[in-house]
Amino acid sequence: MTADPNKLTKKLEANVPGILFCLDKRDDATVIHCGSSDAKVYTFDLADEKPTGKPMEGHSSYVTGVALAGKHLVSGCYDCSLIWWDLETGKPTRTIADAHARWIRGVAASPDGSFVASVADDMVCRLWDAESGKMMRALQGHELQTPHHYPSMLYACAISSDGKLVATADRVGHIVVWEADSGRSLATLEAPVMYTWDPTQRRHSIGGIRSVAFSRDNKLVAVGGIGKIGNIDHLGGPSRVEVFDWQAGEQTHEFSNDKLKGLVETLAFGPDDAWLVAGGGDHSGFIQVFDLKEKKPLKEEKAPMHVHDMVLSADGTSLCTVGHGRIVTWELK
Repeated sequence: MTADPNKLTKKLEANVPGILFCLDKRDDATVIHCGSSDAKVYTFDLADEKPTGKPMEGHSSYVTGVALAGKHLVSGCYDCSLIWWDLETGKPTRTIADAHARWIRGVAASPDGSFVASVADDMVCRLWDAESGKMMRALQGHELQTPHHYPSMLYACAISSDGKLVATADRVGHIVVWEADSGRSLATLEAPVMYTWDPTQRRHSIGGIRSVAFSRDNKLVAVGGIGKIGNIDHLGGPSRVEVFDWQAGEQTHEFSNDKLKGLVETLAFGPDDAWLVAGGGDHSGFIQVFDLKEKKPLKEEKAPMHVHDMVLSADGTSLCTVGHGRIVTWELK
């Protein structure tokens, strides 16, 4: 069946305790793996009438990244650790307690499952061998401080469909595309509109790029965040997505939505890179789909929660989203 983003409809909604920050799943599976605000990693089977999470314990703070890498599930946490899990027993098989020097913000796995990338507020992206747990290399191309001399944050990373490229993006809108094998920086891009400095009420920078994704042909990099923020207490700024031809160093698309306010936390390209789906929110949530050929919004739907992460199926016909207190699946067909 061919995907049709114009037919985006909610299929399943399940209530869960706390906040689910991150998600991964096999393409053809009903089982999903999530990281939670209660320091646990949960496995849910969405085929159950009322999905109940099976918890895995080992972290001590927010679990902000999970990635399936071959037979392994790897999770990252604000406690600076990475844990490899045995999915049959629910027990850790490897823990790297000091994987990063500051909060881990995201974890991604290469499509072949051979390596894992993690990013953290020490402004380093580290690549790890998924089988041995050995660190392969550290990618350093982001400043520790913002232009206003406050700590920066490295929120997002993504790996290309062929596993050859890694993209990282930070609080001030700086993006780097790396060659995974060598660790060489191939391109740098800038999305400065996603960075807001508040000199009056809080005297700190807010916003930042919160999500990054490669197109399926690996020619484009999309980043998501928020535009200039007016009300800093309520994420009072337009949701924002920018797309770049990273080799040419040129922005190809720009989408800003004043009606759907808040952070774009997660992005995915549809089949044939014809469209792009985004999820996020402020105190509520949204799903947006953009037509990349026509360079216009294609579909906008309110979500029943702030969306923190999602997985789009390979054929683009199904979408699984997680966030504040809920798991929601959608059909695009």
